[in-house]
Amino acid sequence: SSEQGRSMGLSIQGVDRYVGQEMYLKGIDLELSPGSRNVVLGRTLAGKTTLLRIMAGLDRPTRGKVLVDGQDVTGVTVRRRNVAMVYQQFINYPSLTVYKNIASPLKLSGMDRKTIDRKVREIAEVLSLTDFLDRLPAELSGGQQQRTAIARALVKDAQLLLLDEPLVNLDYKLRETLRDELREIFKQ
Repeated sequence: SSEQGRSMGLSIQGVDRYVGQEMYLKGIDLELSPGSRNVVLGRTLAGKTTLLRIMAGLDRPTRGKVLVDGQDVTGVTVRRRNVAMVYQQFINYPSLTVYKNIASPLKLSGMDRKTIDRKVREIAEVLSLTDFLDRLPAELSGGQQQRTAIARALVKDAQLLLLDEPLVNLDYKLRETLRDELREIFKQ
């Protein structure tokens, strides 16, 4: 596989996160192996999203370090890391078609149009979005909108993919279907 898409080791060392006087995280140590799938469990407001945001480079820890393959990336912003994140909310660009939503991270990376087209169509096929590529997000169901957000994250072939309860806002049946499909996608 490409250097860009290879898996990486992620290490969280002694991470605290305070916002003002409020403690969000205290003394977090984690070691995530390359190629592994990991689940962070905790009650509501336990700091799960905060931890993911620190892993992604969206937030900085108040104390502690984030290491990628042994290199300290604590102060490196999300834009300079090879990370993809999917949120609970269906975050898509409302004025862009499904195709352009999925293609957006590839365009930003400077990839050529032919490669972008191939990659977008491949991931759209995997996520059953082929018939919706010309539609706007507002014309889609909730499940289709979330599939679009997931496709945009997966198409990057990022070293680190973070999913922050991406199925929580979907109805039970759709949530179970997408959960099974994601297992298959990750195998591929």
